[in-house]
Amino acid sequence: MTTSPAHPASTPPAPPVPLAALLARRDLGLRLLAGPGDVPLHWVHTSEMADPYPYLLGGELLMTAGVQLTDPARYVERVVEAGAAALAFGVTPVYDTVPAELVEACERRGLPLLEVPPRTPFTAVARAVWRLMAEARLHELRRVTEAQQSLAAAAARPSPVPAVLGALAARLGGRAVLFGTDGAVTAAAGREVPAEAAGRLAELAGVVSGGPGGPASASGEEEGLRLAAYALGGRDSPALGVATERLGPGDHTITGVAVVLLSLLTAPHRGADAAVRDGALVRLLLGASPAEAAADLDPGPWTVVHGRGGDGTPFAAADLAASLGTALVEPEGTAGVGEAGAARVSGAAPASVRLLLPASSPVTARPGWFLGVSAPAGAGDLPAADRQAARALRRAEATRKPLVRHRPGGLASLVDPDEAAAHARTLLAPLNEPLRETLRAWLSLHGSWDRTAVALDVHRNTVRQRITRCATLLDRDLDDPDVRTELWFALR
Repeated sequence: MTTSPAHPASTPPAPPVPLAALLARRDLGLRLLAGPGDVPLHWVHTSEMADPYPYLLGGELLMTAGVQLTDPARYVERVVEAGAAALAFGVTPVYDTVPAELVEACERRGLPLLEVPPRTPFTAVARAVWRLMAEARLHELRRVTEAQQSLAAAAARPSPVPAVLGALAARLGGRAVLFGTDGAVTAAAGREVPAEAAGRLAELAGVVSGGPGGPASASGEEEGLRLAAYALGGRDSPALGVATERLGPGDHTITGVAVVLLSLLTAPHRGADAAVRDGALVRLLLGASPAEAAADLDPGPWTVVHGRGGDGTPFAAADLAASLGTALVEPEGTAGVGEAGAARVSGAAPASVRLLLPASSPVTARPGWFLGVSAPAGAGDLPAADRQAARALRRAEATRKPLVRHRPGGLASLVDPDEAAAHARTLLAPLNEPLRETLRAWLSLHGSWDRTAVALDVHRNTVRQRITRCATLLDRDLDDPDVRTELWFALR
């Protein structure tokens, strides 16, 4: 039995492809020589390096002709350490058959080994994997879209809460339970689950109902079932529990839709004071004079949070706001902030959001998001706190850290912002955005080629080429610490 956070907004770019589906392609003529044939493949990579470890991210089908294969056991050990899913070995032009030592090493380490016949080029294998991924992705998108439509239709029925629970249980093929603020089951749908699993699900619901600062979701396993619970509001809020045999990324997305709908359907009506306060905060964030809005605001202090990320669904911003325990969220590009923004259940999810929450509420990193957090500020200082959060978010993205807090003082505080911005525009004018982003990441990681390549998801040689191009266009020596300092200041 395990417990861990459950994240309804964690959807990968494409579902993995079962190795068995690739082996079933008769046109490729692939043959499994060792290891299991049911592993998932996330992507394909070809390498003739003696040690491919530095160039692997994990989950790949690694293809090689063995050009530099001198120690098969060591080679397989490094491939397994890198987390590759499987190894494909092409016979000819180097080898006429797959080396027996390689087959033995893969069998010993449990690494699937495929033989690629001479008539099948590596590009044909890669193209087949990408096509299978595209088909799987299309199927998953259709399933999620149909589920979203089903849940939205259920929410419009006369008894929306039971209808949403029923639609969710049907789509997941399991059970959906609504727990009240006292932890009692108030509604349920779907097939019954064993008593032990039902008790464990109730425990998880209690974990997520503790209010702001606590986890917004939790997951576990019991009796062979995947269990997950999600908070539906702030302190002492209802909770949604689901129990199913599988809970993949698409299922998390579907459940996330249900979380948003049930949060809206079960939320109590807000009082007039809260509406006045939220309206004042909206006006202040959108640039109104602090003097105009301060009279309606709580004195604070408040914390401003800027976030960028999510999974591309329309509910990512609302899920982030719920996990941080606030209803005051402004998706980028919208005209309103607060519950109206969170209530949108259609359209594309914003790339970034701004949130307000009491300074006493802790802000922790959230999977899939980069967050920038301001220093605590009173009502009249919220515009400055908004700028602090924006700068902190830029540092988070540059350093690939999930959360960065505003650091008071420092060199930046000694320079007029307008003058600093003008200097930065002039200094960095020769660089386009990809070069600026590469330079920012490279400087933030102290000139490490490998770490920068991982942060930007490019090859290290690409990083070297871009940094060399930056040095040429700027006519600066990037090994000079003074130059690096000036450029880092400008990029910030």
